[in-house]
Amino acid sequence: MSTTSDPPSPLRLRPDQAEDLSEQSLLAVQAFRTTLHLAARLRAAMDQRLREDGLTTQQAALITVVEAAGTPSLSEAASALTCTRQNLKQLANALERKGLIELRPDRHDARVTRLVATPRSRAYWASRDTSDVEAVTAWFSDLDPPALRTLLNSLERVLARVDERGEAPN
Repeated sequence: MSTTSDPPSPLRLRPDQAEDLSEQSLLAVQAFRTTLHLAARLRAAMDQRLREDGLTTQQAALITVVEAAGTPSLSEAASALTCTRQNLKQLANALERKGLIELRPDRHDARVTRLVATPRSRAYWASRDTSDVEAVTAWFSDLDPPALRTLLNSLERVLARVDERGEAPN
């Protein structure tokens, strides 16, 4: 009688990779892989919600940055989204074609392009906000407020460590 084992999880190290690592290292690698996996799944889930309107999660994130920052430059927005200026420019151009943001020259420095949310963008997001908040809340519904605070605190500490070490792109 043969026994079948579960297929290896892509989130865990193989036994031969793990044998010489401490528990801290094993857990850190698993946390890293799980975080990447979760980020991809959350992005795919939000992409699916936005698809009908012809938007992506990255485009929505850019609009969020523009709304929060007022009129950020392309470089400031790229830094906020941790992406290249070239990638940000592609996102911005797509949103400009959709009438959701405008690209304007800076009044004081012609070399700088500023991003501005349009009234159409504000109206669009006002119509979506409740259902998007409900979806995100549902995704995290297995965590009560104390668990969510702990998760948030833990993620912020890891982000701070990555930034402190200079390993996050500028």
